[in-house]
Amino acid sequence: MTPETQKELSAAGYDITPLTETQRNKLAEDLTREEYDILLNHGTEPPFCGNLTDNKQSGAYACRLCGLPLFRSDEKFNSGTGWASFYAPFDPEHLKIYRDTKYGMVRNEIRCARCDGHQGHVFPDGPPPTGQRYCLNSLSLEFFPEGEEIPQKG
Repeated sequence: MTPETQKELSAAGYDITPLTETQRNKLAEDLTREEYDILLNHGTEPPFCGNLTDNKQSGAYACRLCGLPLFRSDEKFNSGTGWASFYAPFDPEHLKIYRDTKYGMVRNEIRCARCDGHQGHVFPDGPPPTGQRYCLNSLSLEFFPEGEEIPQKG
């Protein structure tokens, strides 16, 4: 295997090798305007409008752009904020955290480690055991019921 074809695998066994700009642009062709705005332009959907905020099914939440699993239903909770909230990620290696100082606030932005798609923000006011609140845009995620395979895109 050459260095160009080596894949970087997470502890959970998923390919987290960063996508090329060409791969990312190709995947973005299938997004709606709203999904594109959130995932690629770091937008935010209005609170209490996301279709996954109140989802109570068992399963996994994956990045809508590339399919990398980001969160599990077991770690989901109702934060009352109007966005889907989780206290822990599927695998910490599946997320990248960046300091976000837009809009006069200091926040920690969450992006998919594989495609760099914007997911939301993480705050230090979540429940035990982590004390973290990963606050996500429903349009940046795709839900897969327990037992259903999550197709990896790219």
